[in-house]
Amino acid sequence: MSETKVKSAARAFEVLEYFRIGRQPRSMSEIATGLDYPLSSTTVLLKTLVKLGYLNYDRRARVYFPTTKVTGLGEWIPKTLFGSGQIIDALNDLHAETGEGIFIGAKNDIYLQYIQTRASIQALRFHIEEGTIRPITKSVAGLVLLATLPMDKLENTVRRANIATPKVADRVKLKDISEQIEQIRQQGYGYVEDMPFEGGATLAMLLPVLVQGQPITLALGGVAERFRRNRDQYLSALRKAVRSVRTDPDFNNPVQIEL
Repeated sequence: MSETKVKSAARAFEVLEYFRIGRQPRSMSEIATGLDYPLSSTTVLLKTLVKLGYLNYDRRARVYFPTTKVTGLGEWIPKTLFGSGQIIDALNDLHAETGEGIFIGAKNDIYLQYIQTRASIQALRFHIEEGTIRPITKSVAGLVLLATLPMDKLENTVRRANIATPKVADRVKLKDISEQIEQIRQQGYGYVEDMPFEGGATLAMLLPVLVQGQPITLALGGVAERFRRNRDQYLSALRKAVRSVRTDPDFNNPVQIEL
């Protein structure tokens, strides 16, 4: 596939992400400016998306907006991933009890991906977009997932994650991360401050189910000072949410979680 086609495919998804965030009709010039695209290629891209049925063009107002065909691309995914809804219920219950940012994380090759999120209702908070990915070594939720790997796969994943981490200072040593993972295995949860955000904190635990054959983690994150004050309460709420999810009989979990 040519580089031009790859770039066009990436831009098509960026346009749809642009609408997901803005949630309003936009003109061609607004889209081009917002995404820093050349006007000529933006015109061609938008016309193509209209022709394919993913965008509607209002000629009178000269604005574009996604069609329900975009919704159809993904409306089946949550049901396929989360089945009966127990995982989403646990996510919502934890959010209701703590008011912090809550997410379900999954391993996506060498990355942690936030596959479901609930925004914090606290006045001071951090925000993570659903679908965001980051190197799996740069989040305690990622470390919880790494704790499910045997040493040879752990070493390989850490090495490749380091290659994908642009800043040398952000890369990790296998010895250091192995010590963190061993602590997670012993206590049954992960807690870290100042990662991935300065001044932030995250608590994470493995859920006793698989999604598409992969382990997943339930986590809550927010301002570190608030987490220090409420750590026992938050950990208790997280444990209760994890317990509420029915254990998958096929789940082979090397992390010994004491609830």
